[in-house]
Amino acid sequence: MNPRIETQLGPVEGRERNGVFLFAGIPYAAAPIGKHRFASPQPISPWTETLNATQFGPVAPQLPGEGLTDSHDVSWDEDCLTLNICTPPTDGKKRPVMVWIHGGAYRHGTGSIPWYDGTRFAKESDIIIVTINYRLGALGFARIPEAPTSGINGILDQIAALTWVKDNIENFGGDPDQVTIAGESAGAFSVSTIMAMPQSRGLFCKAITQSGAGHHVIPQKEAEVAGQLLMDRLEANSLHELQSRTVDDILEAQQYVEAHSNEFMTAGQLPFYPSITPEVLTDHPIELFEKGVSADIPLLTGTNTDETTLWGTNQIPEEKLHKWLGNYVSEPTPYIEAVRQDRGEISAGEIALAVSTDYTFRIPAIRMAEARESHGGESWMYEFDWKSKAFNGLLGSCHALEIPFTFGTLDAKGTELFLGTSDLPNHVGDVMHTAWAAFIREGNPSTNALGEWPTYERSERKVMRFADETSLLSNPWPAARESWEGQR
Repeated sequence: MNPRIETQLGPVEGRERNGVFLFAGIPYAAAPIGKHRFASPQPISPWTETLNATQFGPVAPQLPGEGLTDSHDVSWDEDCLTLNICTPPTDGKKRPVMVWIHGGAYRHGTGSIPWYDGTRFAKESDIIIVTINYRLGALGFARIPEAPTSGINGILDQIAALTWVKDNIENFGGDPDQVTIAGESAGAFSVSTIMAMPQSRGLFCKAITQSGAGHHVIPQKEAEVAGQLLMDRLEANSLHELQSRTVDDILEAQQYVEAHSNEFMTAGQLPFYPSITPEVLTDHPIELFEKGVSADIPLLTGTNTDETTLWGTNQIPEEKLHKWLGNYVSEPTPYIEAVRQDRGEISAGEIALAVSTDYTFRIPAIRMAEARESHGGESWMYEFDWKSKAFNGLLGSCHALEIPFTFGTLDAKGTELFLGTSDLPNHVGDVMHTAWAAFIREGNPSTNALGEWPTYERSERKVMRFADETSLLSNPWPAARESWEGQR
């Protein structure tokens, strides 16, 4: 018999899968269609008949994904605000909960990707995993006149999902006071943004940010320019007219704005990201962390050694290096010299890889940890450095590669393309997965396998490097880090 659970909105029926229960496609907010399009998430009407929650819901409208984690077919629909729960048999216990926010540059992705399967967390660590869908692209983040929250609605969707978890997860065997929010890439940007917003207080007690920190929101003025260009492309003169356009037309206009965003956006910045919004998000998250916001939330954070190989940065030739680095810094020479001081005489492509990884991912993570330390906040820092065997080793320890290690899903669909080997690196995955489980349960990732994992502090800068030989490092890549002081 399928499991049936009462929620505050009505009963839901899930299914047993691999020894755990899965409840999928549960709506946490009303469909963001019609008058609700470009509005903050609205309450959903209760139901009386049992809701079939045995299959994942449609994903948010999106253009075809280019990420390796988007290798499966997706069916999208504007009615997409659903969540999924993977839990041990519901027996009245209060288990810790992790709510996972998927990445995808705020443009693509879904909570139902096989890499995010919570079965191992549930079976081995007695942890409930919740994954969510939220509005993406222009529908989630275009700033539209007459729609005051439109530039940050995708984040407000995430907070609405957290509110649903707070109100209902106890019925599924979870502890509403032991919720960890976690994500990777745009999901990690989301976690950092949520941490900076007063609307989220009391909805979670721990946070995990994988390859993403507190620098990645856009100023209000840039968001307004992007929103106006979207409306111009759609020949819409009002919110009402925009709400009458088809989703396909909006996605086409979104693509048009992205193609022209270099004319008005900071170099390398996509136009449909969360934006600073009065009374909702008052500043960049890193600025708010420096004032002590969320210093009481334990944080597990880190990056991958070779993040940007996924975009081919390690193929930049010597003759183009200085010009290409101009996308990040006005004078590249000090950064090139610093990288060489840390790593020796490496190729131009390897220098481009190191500088772009530092700019986008590693330095923001360090700044977040430093800001939190100033106010007594505890942060644990990692570096993921297991090298993929795919494409003759060109990927290295690239962006997103760590996800199946942390979830314990190294054998999931799609990982073989990333890993490049049938000999799964379980010796690394087991250590990472148990550390993540320890943090979700106890608020500290130290384990018997790792030993004591100290918090990140300026005095020693301890970082746990996960690789074939995992080890605790002090102040890795110091010259490169110092080159960014006062700059990033």
